[in-house]
Amino acid sequence: MPGPPVQFDRPVQTAARVRRVSRRDVGAGLCVAGLLLPEAVAYAGLAHLPVAHALIAMLVGLCLYALFGGSRFAVVAPTSSTASLAAAAAWSLAGSGQLDYVSVLMALTLAAGGMLCLLAAAGQGQLSAYVSRPVLRGFAFGLAVTIVVKQLPDALGLPVPEQGMAPIQLLSHTLTHAAQWHVPSIMVAALAALAMALLRRWPSLPALLLVMVVAMMSVRAMGAPTLGLHVVGAVEAPTWGWRLPSLSQNVWLQVVELAFGLLILVFAESWGSIRSLALAHGDRVDANRELWVLGGCNVVSALLQGMPVGAGFSASAANAASGATSKAAALCALVVVGLAMAFGLQELRFLPRPVLAVAVMAALWHALNPRPLIDVWRMDRDRVLVVGSVLAVLLLGVLHGMLAAIGLSLLASLRRFSQPVVHELARLDGSEHFVARDAHPEAALTEGVLVLRPEEPLFFASAERVVSEVGRRVRAQSGLRTVVLSLEETSDLDSTAVECLLELDHHLRQQGLRLLLSRVKEPARDLLSRWDPQGLGAQGRMFVSVADAVRAGQA
Repeated sequence: MPGPPVQFDRPVQTAARVRRVSRRDVGAGLCVAGLLLPEAVAYAGLAHLPVAHALIAMLVGLCLYALFGGSRFAVVAPTSSTASLAAAAAWSLAGSGQLDYVSVLMALTLAAGGMLCLLAAAGQGQLSAYVSRPVLRGFAFGLAVTIVVKQLPDALGLPVPEQGMAPIQLLSHTLTHAAQWHVPSIMVAALAALAMALLRRWPSLPALLLVMVVAMMSVRAMGAPTLGLHVVGAVEAPTWGWRLPSLSQNVWLQVVELAFGLLILVFAESWGSIRSLALAHGDRVDANRELWVLGGCNVVSALLQGMPVGAGFSASAANAASGATSKAAALCALVVVGLAMAFGLQELRFLPRPVLAVAVMAALWHALNPRPLIDVWRMDRDRVLVVGSVLAVLLLGVLHGMLAAIGLSLLASLRRFSQPVVHELARLDGSEHFVARDAHPEAALTEGVLVLRPEEPLFFASAERVVSEVGRRVRAQSGLRTVVLSLEETSDLDSTAVECLLELDHHLRQQGLRLLLSRVKEPARDLLSRWDPQGLGAQGRMFVSVADAVRAGQA
């Protein structure tokens, strides 16, 4: 008797599933395009560039990441943080007028992208770990406050006396010149904000794009110049062509130095978005692959005269929340953006600047949430890092604030590693387990044997302090025959750590004591055996477990 015709139902079920997936990706692509188009106009303004540079970067990022990226939700395009940081870095070199600002910014983007590719080739996908999350959160919050403050004059119709004012100066100028606020601009900005707030109840709708389209249609019909509103003005279409920035060797060296901060920001921000979405949806992503793709996107964008790009959290999260199931959503957004550039680009000249300012504020609304900072503060950890990174951006500006934030992360890690804690270990209940004595006072000491464990890896910044602490512990006890040093936290040894261990062994031998090492990892074991085969690396001086080392010390 023939079995049930299951094989005839599967093609029908698969085709229906494909249609459902396609509809969801198309819908998500439309929402992402509705978010990216107004953001491109806004972020081009943050970078002090024509809109064409942002549009080129958006097309390059969407296309290359959809083809080669590892996340099905990430959307690579210009972001507020990369635009602001790149503008600050480029302005520091070209502000005097001796260099072309656009060429310097393209060179920064190219250098950052090239260094990302070099780091990927070296397998340094853990780069983002060097900037702690509290520092990134503090920097993002400070940057969001800075950008919002800079949008206030446009939203209020207030002329700014000079460009490049610090956020505190600009805020003070805005508040002290309330008499010059432009009432029609304020009303337009308030209506746009109200409309965006109401449209947020329907996440599937592109709220920013709808408000901007209505504003442009209204301005075109009513005639904005009669109301005194400032508009974006004429927008030139992108001109496609490969071009390498023409700069001298000295300028290129300065560009590479400044591009380091942009590199850190691009990867840290992008990897944070990519990894958080992957964890939320059970996906797997590879950090080195993302380095390659992000670097390639920035290199190609720079050669085509585009802005720096990254996987911003707002666009990537909107893509996932809109129902995207694959990278086809980004390709759909790419098609919609391309059509908008082909047929509707010139309509942007009617966009009121107060509406654009509100759009920027709305896009950054998630970054203004102080909840992550409050959580870190309540945890009673890394408070100095959070407050310091926020103040660095507000007081020093975007570029120097970012560099200061990176410095805070590195100083915090060095401080932790250079002030190691050394615990004394004791045997637990006659077993083979050795635990920290201060946490387990009932654990038994071994007569004549002192067992110590550094809680941080031994390397150039911690080795001398560990050796000094071991020497202090030895001098504080009597009747010792053997010192066991547990290296379970150390995966490998650098030259400084090796020299310090050999010096410790020499000093202990002068006192008639013997030094044994336990829980030694294979790289450290091989190095000591090769470098000091008759001494610390000899047979019977290194052990896999603490219990074996203690038994050898008793013998």
